[in-house]
Amino acid sequence: MAYDQGLAERIRERLGADPDITEKRMFGGIAFLLRGNMAVGVSDDNLMVRVGSDATEEALARPGARIFDMPGRPMRGWVVVAGSAVAEDDVLGEWIDEGHAFAAGLPPK
Repeated sequence: MAYDQGLAERIRERLGADPDITEKRMFGGIAFLLRGNMAVGVSDDNLMVRVGSDATEEALARPGARIFDMPGRPMRGWVVVAGSAVAEDDVLGEWIDEGHAFAAGLPPK
């Protein structure tokens, strides 16, 4: 399955040269992991963000966000944001920062 290479590149630019960030193919796209924990990713033309259970409802209230749903299994703590909702760099940056902050609070894998 293809994913939006341009969106992935914008994420790379925002994350910079952080040596704790790795990339891994997941969910038919690409995931950006911080010390082994997924922070954000791209699937199709959508942004995936790990926000944590406590922040899910607030995240879902933002434009273009919906619950991340593996077929038949909603993943609380994860959201998918429509690519059109992250067309502006500042909006994309907010989501990336949120995913990064959540992953930074997890123990390394």
